[in-house]
Amino acid sequence: MKKKLLAFTAAAVLMAPQMVGAEGFAIYEWSAEGLAMGGARMFAEDDAANVAFNPASITKVKGEAAKISATYLSPHGKYDLQNSLLETSGHNRIHPAWAPGMYYVRQINDKEWLGMATYSRFGLISQFERNSAAGSNAFSSKLFGVSLGVNYAHKFDKKWTGALGAEVNYVGLQLDKNLLGVSPMHIEGESYALGWNAAANYTFDEKNEMGVVYRSKINHSMEADYDFHGHLAGGDIYGDAYGCVTLPESIDVGYSHKFNDKTRIEARYTWTRWDRYDALDMNFSKYPGFVPSAKNWSNGQRFAIGLEHKFSDKYSGMLGYAHDKSSIPYNGGDFMIPTGTRTTYSIGAQYHDKKQTLGVALAYMNVGCLDFAGGGTDLYTSAHSRDSYTKIASISYQRHF
Repeated sequence: MKKKLLAFTAAAVLMAPQMVGAEGFAIYEWSAEGLAMGGARMFAEDDAANVAFNPASITKVKGEAAKISATYLSPHGKYDLQNSLLETSGHNRIHPAWAPGMYYVRQINDKEWLGMATYSRFGLISQFERNSAAGSNAFSSKLFGVSLGVNYAHKFDKKWTGALGAEVNYVGLQLDKNLLGVSPMHIEGESYALGWNAAANYTFDEKNEMGVVYRSKINHSMEADYDFHGHLAGGDIYGDAYGCVTLPESIDVGYSHKFNDKTRIEARYTWTRWDRYDALDMNFSKYPGFVPSAKNWSNGQRFAIGLEHKFSDKYSGMLGYAHDKSSIPYNGGDFMIPTGTRTTYSIGAQYHDKKQTLGVALAYMNVGCLDFAGGGTDLYTSAHSRDSYTKIASISYQRHF
């Protein structure tokens, strides 16, 4: 067991710099089966990815299992800008991203389980034309986020299970903008911070089950380097920057109903305290004139429903739907995250036998329009993002030992 845990940890460390998110700030694409069910997969049988979706459900894993997944995301979109002189339009550059996940669960005895996971809860990437008016706000934004978590789960009786866990969260941030369209600025930094989670499941009967998962906020104190060029800077400036980023707490509430031995349905509601994201402030050692960016987001609500049907002892199919309401106000939007309400439609399939499972999924995410104001050094007074969507594909493989 020690060798397997060491191998898992080493692989997790190697994966961290490669983690890239998709459009938006929160990431829910943690496995192919999870994507196929719209993220409503909190009560899956014998699935090591439960350690991400609902740690209290790792008690459904028999023996020992490891799982790996890879999700491909390709966002697209256009925008319109307006200022006092003219209107302009443009589009985001195609910037596909990968979201990997690794999961390991071991049953210690009839009442205790241990789970480990490496996956992304938060991340973003957006890119626009460098010399456009949008670039005065941000022409490249990347937040690389990855969590390494450990969970302990206990089965109290036939009805109650609970879990406690801790995570180390890594965030790497890269921002590029053209200040007033003429002076490029690049900021790059990283931070590690600790968080924790708790979960509980209650089984009403053989067909109905309910669960709750709480994930804590994570406070990052980020140290960064920056370089600033052009006549606004009075030459080339290199220095240090410091900022604070709070990744918000969230609560998941899920419900599962089995119609029979072959078909079941899940519903999941996620509340995220996005009002933690009230501003993006960076302090620069040699450039005190930087204008802070107020955000003042509202708290987020996400609804998801997923259906799973076993066609045979080896093949299953899945469908999913999710609706993720936008939390971004008019005076808090920017080109780091120019996305509105997201609606996702997904489909997937799974092959499974006694030793292994293979899952695949496809999804289409319709990203709603978003209007937001310019400010500070932006070369526009208002912006409108439109025609935005993301194509998603995922594959997962699990092996029992």
